[in-house]
Amino acid sequence: MLFGVPMQFSTTGRRPLSPGSRAGLGAALVLLAIVSAVEIADGSGANYVGLVAAAPFLAAAFASWRMVLVVGVLATVVGISFAVAAKGMTIATGVNVAGVALATAIAAVVAQIRERQAARIAELSKLAQVAQQAVLRPVGPQIGSLSVAGRYISATATAEIGGDLYECLDTPYGVRIIIGDVRGKGLDAVRTASIVLGSYRHVAYERADLRAIVADLDRAVARSVGDEDFVTAAMVEERGGTLTIVNCGHPAPLLLRRGEVIPLEPPAPAPPLGFMPVVRPRVERLEPGDRLLLFTDGLGEARREGEFFPIADRAWRLLGHGTVGDGLASLETALVEWVHGRLDDDIAVVLMEYAGQRPVTTASIPSWEVGSE
Repeated sequence: MLFGVPMQFSTTGRRPLSPGSRAGLGAALVLLAIVSAVEIADGSGANYVGLVAAAPFLAAAFASWRMVLVVGVLATVVGISFAVAAKGMTIATGVNVAGVALATAIAAVVAQIRERQAARIAELSKLAQVAQQAVLRPVGPQIGSLSVAGRYISATATAEIGGDLYECLDTPYGVRIIIGDVRGKGLDAVRTASIVLGSYRHVAYERADLRAIVADLDRAVARSVGDEDFVTAAMVEERGGTLTIVNCGHPAPLLLRRGEVIPLEPPAPAPPLGFMPVVRPRVERLEPGDRLLLFTDGLGEARREGEFFPIADRAWRLLGHGTVGDGLASLETALVEWVHGRLDDDIAVVLMEYAGQRPVTTASIPSWEVGSE
């Protein structure tokens, strides 16, 4: 037990030192060697042994508290050796050696606190990964007649998830995809995103009409956010080769077809979720090999030196070849290169490819198409 903490030893063998531990241990040993060389070159007495007190602190910056104790004991032995070899232990050299021992104890406590904090950070990182998987579940690679891939690109290296959201579900009414962006950042945005996705994962299986889903999600957002908060969203339904899109203040999806990139703008603009949007569906007939890119505004607003990332111009070259996963990887690489690794906003992207038709049941016909013939 050290400082009230029980010592635990592995029964499966010693763990190899991490690069940081090796660096801290190496720096401490180099300092001891330098002080020893200076003492030997000086030869007049133990004038510099107090400097070895810095060795355990160097080790404490990277190595474990056990390694700090080893370095501290070695530093104390070096100090005593030079004190005895010079003129014997005097009050001055005794104080220096005692200082080295005290520094070792303090450095060991510092190393232990650092290890605890590092373990806590690692635990929080694991929890963040779990939260990300719960909120943004993996999609694809095959859902119904669609090949689908999704990717979340965080603007902050320490954040795994933010207010951007997406989901893809195979429902009785066809494959349904949502992509959205919560106004704001931080935990409140994550909370709102989880509310939207939780509601969507329920109502997407229950509502035959995408407009009913919009109404349900609008009420969920209105109940959970402030008066000035909202969520932009686009919802896509693929059923038997027919693509239906509703848009609530969100960037228009891009249809990639035979080398062309076609923005699928809504027939009429609608406000975001939370502002009681009334949407008009846009319907397109898909062809085998068509791809559809859904994205949040972080992609369209990414810029360098005031110039926006030309997503429409580059979409086919980046996304029109290989698998949908390869396409998103190429897009992310090109985007990061464009902004020189510095994004101002999180980005969610979903890429789908239509392979061909599947059987259509009467129950899956949207309400606005029933009786239209």
